[in-house]
Amino acid sequence: MSSQVRLRLLPSAKCLFDSPLQMKVAGLRAKQVVTMVASTTDDKGATFSSSATYMADGSGELDLERDPSLGGSYVGVEPMGLFWSMKPNTSHTRFQKTKALSPHVVNISVREEGEEGKGRMLAEVSNERWLMGNGVSRVCVSEGNIHGVLFTPPGGGPFPAVLDLYTSGGGGGVSEKRPSLLASRGFVVLTVGLFGHKNMTKSNKEIHLDYFEEAIVLLKKQHKVGSKGVGVISLSKSGDLALSIASYLPGVEATVWINGCSANTLIPLYYKNRQILPALMFDSSKIIATESGVSIVKYSVHDPLAEENKASLVPIERAKGHFLFVASEDDLNWDSKAYVDEMVERLKHHGKDNFECLSYPGAGHYLEPPYGPYCPSSFHGILGKPVLWGGEARSHAAAEVHLWKKIQEFFRTRLSCDAAHNKSKL
Repeated sequence: MSSQVRLRLLPSAKCLFDSPLQMKVAGLRAKQVVTMVASTTDDKGATFSSSATYMADGSGELDLERDPSLGGSYVGVEPMGLFWSMKPNTSHTRFQKTKALSPHVVNISVREEGEEGKGRMLAEVSNERWLMGNGVSRVCVSEGNIHGVLFTPPGGGPFPAVLDLYTSGGGGGVSEKRPSLLASRGFVVLTVGLFGHKNMTKSNKEIHLDYFEEAIVLLKKQHKVGSKGVGVISLSKSGDLALSIASYLPGVEATVWINGCSANTLIPLYYKNRQILPALMFDSSKIIATESGVSIVKYSVHDPLAEENKASLVPIERAKGHFLFVASEDDLNWDSKAYVDEMVERLKHHGKDNFECLSYPGAGHYLEPPYGPYCPSSFHGILGKPVLWGGEARSHAAAEVHLWKKIQEFFRTRLSCDAAHNKSKL
């Protein structure tokens, strides 16, 4: 490495996962062309990397908030481009950062210009991106039928309470990324598995709403919780479960639905030992196989508005709380935008205005907390083969940044507490 070249990450090389960084390089020659490289390994051992070519200014300095990438994994001024443009070294691999106790470490280097970022290294620094801010507590919960993880912010509170339901696409288990980051931003968050966590079977033939009712009761009795009701946040299959929770269970004041369906899908839903919603199924013959061998499943789901399927529609008009409907317009897993349009029309028909909508052109299925690698394709947790998720990296990354702020604003507005919210810092 060159002793003259300095790479700085501002404000600090240690930050929360959802925090942007400013990257600056000094000590280069005037107008020197270099390659910036980022690499990381996820919780499953998969490696991801990106690279971009930059030209220093007349003083031999680079500022990624000011200077454009001239080529590589992305082009143009993209201060966090090295992060969201990282691609896996193995095809159809989705970035997995699901455990909150260890940081996501990204190694960033400046190299002399060379093919695929393999020029001589001039400077290197590691960025530790933590899921939990200082003082956030993480407690594994095993109480009654509930198995999950509870995250609580530091301080006395009171704090708004959120139930986090992750997608079944990862095996239905618990992902700690989103709930731990929400806790770092001032929410008490309980995350529970749809199935596949602890002693819950992955081959459930029915889902019981009573399980989520029990989770809400457990969440509301936490001593730092100040909101009268709770929020629910979802993604994909858990989206229709979130709709049902909001429609059938009391005390749900705010529900975030992200890229799911307006009907109960795949597994019949029960409440108090009675089936309340049948399952909307899919037709495997309508799965599209592309030339690359990756499938598109979006068009295989049966039409929930067809007369024979209407019984599976979640009766969201019953809900007393508010909805935030989020649709990626290029989602290739669900016809999310069409489902949002249908739900909005139905709520309006019933004289309801308890909803907000966000729609993101160019975004794909997996909308998650920002600055993780964009995932165009990976193995589908139910189909067991690679599928396309849709979207384009730059648009998807921008959507995640915007949505993450909107989610927090929505919950803070709808889950009012007596005291102003706190948030933890590193």
